Amino acid sequence: MAATILVTVASKYGSTQEIAAFVGRVLGEHGVNVSEMGIEDVTSLDGIDAVVAGSAVYAGHWLKPAREFLERHATDLKTKPVWLFSSGPIGDPPKPQEDPVDASSLMELTGARDHRVFAGKLDRRALNFGEKAIVMALRAPEGDFRDWNEIREWAAGIARTLDATESS
Repeated sequence: MAATILVTVASKYGSTQEIAAFVGRVLGEHGVNVSEMGIEDVTSLDGIDAVVAGSAVYAGHWLKPAREFLERHATDLKTKPVWLFSSGPIGDPPKPQEDPVDASSLMELTGARDHRVFAGKLDRRALNFGEKAIVMALRAPEGDFRDWNEIREWAAGIARTLDATESS
């Protein structure tokens, strides 16, 4: 019986959700049963064998709903294979280059096997006035900086790990 993996994220403008959907597709291509759900909609991890959880990163932190999900389900998550990802750096090369402030504590909280930072996307038209002011002050570059090949390889690695776990 194939493992069922939950892919869930907190996304402010949809870019991180697009990454999650892509991860889900890649896992499915590798024969993994995927359950995709918004992070605020997850009430239980019953029937879930593994979890990929992600969040958009703003001001160096995961979004509150994502942090709350991990805290609420920490006991269950420690008993399952967990992978975390963050989305947010922009530019070429992507900046900031450091991990989100809360990444290491969230890995420890969940016992996650890996945390990956993926470049994000900036569409100024989607921002509110305050966010536009910050983006202008920082001279943040607009565009889609996501590396789909990098994301594909990461997701495929998760599928291989799950397959190896089931085979042993």
